Amino acid sequence: MKTILLILIGLTTPTWSQASSPEETAIRQLLERRDRQIKTLLGPAGSAYTDAQREQLKDIINGIMDYEAMAKIALQDAYNSATPAQRTEFVTLFSQVIRDQSLAKLDIYRAQVLYDRITSDGRTAKVETTAILNNIRTPVWYAMEKRGSNWVITDMAVDNVSTAESYRRSFQSVIRRRGFDALLENLRRRAGV
Repeated sequence: MKTILLILIGLTTPTWSQASSPEETAIRQLLERRDRQIKTLLGPAGSAYTDAQREQLKDIINGIMDYEAMAKIALQDAYNSATPAQRTEFVTLFSQVIRDQSLAKLDIYRAQVLYDRITSDGRTAKVETTAILNNIRTPVWYAMEKRGSNWVITDMAVDNVSTAESYRRSFQSVIRRRGFDALLENLRRRAGV
């Protein structure tokens, strides 16, 4: 019986965790802590949320996002050709739009998360996870970078659709047709500014 139990424990432990680097362990702990905070605040399905709880959820969900890095991916060359004031406003508006959209489907944050693989070179990392909700498995990956002693998310993909790249297509279309100022105006409307 002991042998069977030890075999089962060995089978349920991901092999990468046995040889994880300190960076990979720190990343996993960061994401697990964030996941626990979100789930605790969400409470049971069907819970109502105050405005203060919604803001707290936005802060937890988006607190480790590097919106400037995502903006550079989303804008490509347009980021460097924009004025410093335009870049600052764009990052502010872009982050507000993403923060607001992060609460569109709160049930997704109740998913069980499996950490399939974390790879890091000490400066950058890729985290591959699987979110399981209602028996539906969805791959979710994060691109991360180390900023000082902290890890931040620079892009993420749900079901192989990158957040920054999906925005890039729509942003580039607006910039080509109507210019950067039109993109800012569009984002101001979406952000409710």
